[in-house]
Amino acid sequence: MAALVVLVGLAVVAAFAALHWYAWRRLVRDTTAGPGLARRVGTVVFVAGPLLMFGGLVAERAGAPFLVQRVLAWPGFMWMALSLYLLLALIVGELARPLVRRWTEREEAVPERVRVAVAQSGATADPDEASSAPDRTSSAPDQTSSAPERAAPEAEKTALAPAPESAPTPTPAPAPGRAAPTRRLFVSRVVGGTAAAVAASTVGYGTYGVLRGPKVKRVTVPLAKLPRGAHGFRIAVVSDIHLGPILGRGFSQRVVDTVNATQPDLIAVVGDLVDGSVEDLGPAAAPLAGLRARHGAYFVTGNHEYFSGAEQWVDHVRELGLRPLRNARTELPGFDLAGVDDVAGEDEGKGPDFAKALGDRDRSRASVLLAHQPVVIHDAVEHGVDLQLSGHTHGGQLWPGNLVADLANPTLAGLERYGDTQLYVTRGAGAWGPPVRVGAPSDITVVELASRQA
Repeated sequence: MAALVVLVGLAVVAAFAALHWYAWRRLVRDTTAGPGLARRVGTVVFVAGPLLMFGGLVAERAGAPFLVQRVLAWPGFMWMALSLYLLLALIVGELARPLVRRWTEREEAVPERVRVAVAQSGATADPDEASSAPDRTSSAPDQTSSAPERAAPEAEKTALAPAPESAPTPTPAPAPGRAAPTRRLFVSRVVGGTAAAVAASTVGYGTYGVLRGPKVKRVTVPLAKLPRGAHGFRIAVVSDIHLGPILGRGFSQRVVDTVNATQPDLIAVVGDLVDGSVEDLGPAAAPLAGLRARHGAYFVTGNHEYFSGAEQWVDHVRELGLRPLRNARTELPGFDLAGVDDVAGEDEGKGPDFAKALGDRDRSRASVLLAHQPVVIHDAVEHGVDLQLSGHTHGGQLWPGNLVADLANPTLAGLERYGDTQLYVTRGAGAWGPPVRVGAPSDITVVELASRQA
């Protein structure tokens, strides 16, 4: 098994290196006329980018000093997103390359046809010479001229005769010290420059979408067992904030302000709050103490809490005023609210325990379950849960990552029904790794419960 893991790891590294070599070739080597400053700078970027990316990943997981994590995170994780979209844009560029080449050939063919037409017509290239030429048709021949002088016009006619069609037309030489770019170099610059511009603008817009903070999404979920008195109960669902070396206290405050502005009846923080220790990220999480809801704020662990010291974070969020639901349940007016630990906790013997959280409850009451990962939906169905609230998927975060995330999760985002149980998955408020989202905007969802008796 260990040997297989090593082989898979080597294959991934080899593929990663090959893709970066391809991108370097198209964006650096093929767009420069030869060795020089531009090629050297481009090569340094394509070597430093992957190294910073791996450094950022290793520093975060190894618990390196927080300052080191912050120094490596921004350039490393941004390169992760940028390199993805550079490769995608270059692949599309390969399809466009023949079209650009054909266009340049047509553009070059127009002046060539003009030169050939001029040569065939015998026209003089310099109009000044044509205007100053003597008018031989208006003057009578000089009868006193000698034979050699009479032969001169014949020689002149021969000299002015049009060149044969097969003779090559001379092309103007480039200006001294400046070589004209070849057609191949021109095409590479057009395709490569366009790919780089598309990738950079995509990543830039995706970064802006994350840093400005999540938008509010509203969903109404009817529950058959919900009593009329609980009709309109609003739960603010917050997931995947991912406080860490990039998203810090300022981002946390924006999330709190957005949640409080919805004036919810209850706040559910469904995991992946942090990527780091309490010691490093305690100040970043401090604004969470300002969360306000009539029935309080609740918290369940996500898989990233188990990379960051879950026990310490559970204690810390309790100090901030959130109530952890660790395989536990509480009765609220109109329904039961339950929460389970994330499946990543099974490695520590603290995974989800549905029997403990839901086993002895009154099934005539409506129930809402907080669980970080959607994959536990089948356990929720088995235990008669009416609504499960989850996150984890980020909606894919970076297109086309949504295609992979959709395969790994029963629901990627939104509301779906599984038997008598409904599952709602939020895309999350923050971002993991690069602070970039493409095709999966961040959100905080206000789930409004509706009674069919109302």
